[in-house]
Amino acid sequence: MYEEVVYTGSTGTPVGWIVFWTIIGIAVVIGLAFLVRWIKKQMSRPEMMGMSREEVTERWQEIRNVSLQSGQMGMKMALMEADKLLDSALKSMMMPGDTLGERLKTACYKYPKLREVWWAHKLRNQLVHEHDFRLSDRETRRALDEFERALKTLKIL
Repeated sequence: MYEEVVYTGSTGTPVGWIVFWTIIGIAVVIGLAFLVRWIKKQMSRPEMMGMSREEVTERWQEIRNVSLQSGQMGMKMALMEADKLLDSALKSMMMPGDTLGERLKTACYKYPKLREVWWAHKLRNQLVHEHDFRLSDRETRRALDEFERALKTLKIL
């Protein structure tokens, strides 16, 4: 008759079980590492009220499209909309202040890189308050890039 041979480790446990539990242990450790990374990412993103990141992304794409397709008027509209989007994002993060300027001042304490978007906001103010203001393609692209960086700094985009 045949004799069944079972290979065992030094503890007397069959080798198959040792391999099985080792693989399970590695899978659990990898799963925990991914879970910790996901939790860190979620906790580093600011809480937003009344506005989802998907809505921000969709709106941002529309702004970029308008800036490319509609000439001088499209560039002006895109700049104003980008400014409004940043303001809405800061409002949804519950940043205090009555205007975007006030909210930006507050936000700059937590996010120092937001200081770079002031130029784009001032450009938007010029556009709104000076009736004969002309906006160049280069200025528009630079301003929109600044707004995009600001939204990315806030981890909204």
